[in-house]
Amino acid sequence: MSLVQRFPDFVRPQESLAPFTLLRIGGKAEFLAEPRSVDELAALMRAAAELKLPVRVLGVGSNVLVRDEGVPGVVVRLVAPAFTGIEVEGKKVRAGGGAALSAVISAAASHGLAGLETLVGIAASIGGAVRSNAGDRSGEIGQYVRRVQVLDSKHQAVWREHEDLQFRENKSNLDDPVILAAEFELEPDLGEDIVKRMRKAWIHRMAKQPYSYEAAARIFKNPRGGQAAALIEAAGLSRTKVGGAEVSERNANYVIAGNNCTARDVLRLIDLLRTKIREHGGGTLEQDLVVW
Repeated sequence: MSLVQRFPDFVRPQESLAPFTLLRIGGKAEFLAEPRSVDELAALMRAAAELKLPVRVLGVGSNVLVRDEGVPGVVVRLVAPAFTGIEVEGKKVRAGGGAALSAVISAAASHGLAGLETLVGIAASIGGAVRSNAGDRSGEIGQYVRRVQVLDSKHQAVWREHEDLQFRENKSNLDDPVILAAEFELEPDLGEDIVKRMRKAWIHRMAKQPYSYEAAARIFKNPRGGQAAALIEAAGLSRTKVGGAEVSERNANYVIAGNNCTARDVLRLIDLLRTKIREHGGGTLEQDLVVW
C-alpha cells in the first residue's frame, strides 16, 4: 500500500515546493505531508521507515534550495494547529515546532516577557530556530530554551530537558528527526522597553537584508571573526549574475532569484563565488543554504 493510500487525508504526491521556500524556485516533493496531529505524524514516520522513504521537515524555507529535479521521499510541513499553538503561562512560553518565530516573539512581547525580541526579523519556524540556535551577538534563542519536545528515532514524543541541551553558534545537539515544541523561560519587563528593543533589532536586521519582496536566501555562514559579505565584495563579486540568480546589491551574502531563475542557476552562482573567493585568498566558506 502506497503512502497516499495509507494517508489520503494529509499526503499529496508530486507537490511543488517552490511556494513554501523564500527563494520560490525548485521542483516537487515526491510526497508532501501535512499531518494534523502528533499521532498522525508518528504513523507517517513509521510508514516512511517501512517503505524506506527519506523524510525531511520543511519550516518556513528560509535557508532551503530545492533542486529543479525535485526531492525524493517525504517532505513534512507542520502547519496544523497541533504544531503551531502558542501558550503563555507566567514567565514560560510554550510554542509548537511549526509556529513562526515572529508569532512567538509577538506573543511574548504582548505578555511583557523579554528576551526573544532581539530575534525579530529572522524568518524561521520554532523548530528550525531552536535546532540552529538562531540569533547573533545581540542574543541567541538557545539561552532562553528550557526544554524541547521531539519525535525521537523510535517515533515517540519525548521531552529533552535543559541539562541535556547544548547550544553553540548556529547549532545545537538536537539531532532528533522532528522538533514538536519548545518551552522558553523569559523575564518580565515593561512593554514599551521591549518594543523599543524590538524596533531597534528590526531596523538593524532589515538594513542588512534584501527587500522583503525579493526572493532571497543567505548563501554562506560568516567565518570566525569576519563577514562572508565582505569577502564576496573584496573578491569583486558584488552583483555577479548567473542565469536568473544574482548576488544581492544590499547584502552580498544573499542570492536573489530573479525572473526565470532555476535552482541550477543558484548552484552555479554559489560555485563561482566559492572558487573566486578562494582564489582571492578568502579561504573556503561554509555554505549556509541547504540544498535538497
